[in-house]
Amino acid sequence: MEMGPALTGEALVRLRRAHGQLAGVIKMIEDGGDCTAVLTQLAAVSRALDRAGFKLVASGMRHCQAARNRGEQPPMSEDELEKLFLSLA
Repeated sequence: MEMGPALTGEALVRLRRAHGQLAGVIKMIEDGGDCTAVLTQLAAVSRALDRAGFKLVASGMRHCQAARNRGEQPPMSEDELEKLFLSLA
């Protein structure tokens, strides 16, 4: 399935935000930051990445359902989408 702007919009925003957060974590580590603060921020980056992945899967599910509703063959099967979803869990 091609990942055009219709599928990636919100996920891309979340990934850019996570990119900034990760840069902040790296800087904290390089500067000898507090361990608790570093781990808290690292956990936030991890959640942001997970949410971006879930957004992509949800967009893919909507895209495939729209294709089915139009009587077209969806680009991915439900099993393929489920496998992608479970890979994030």
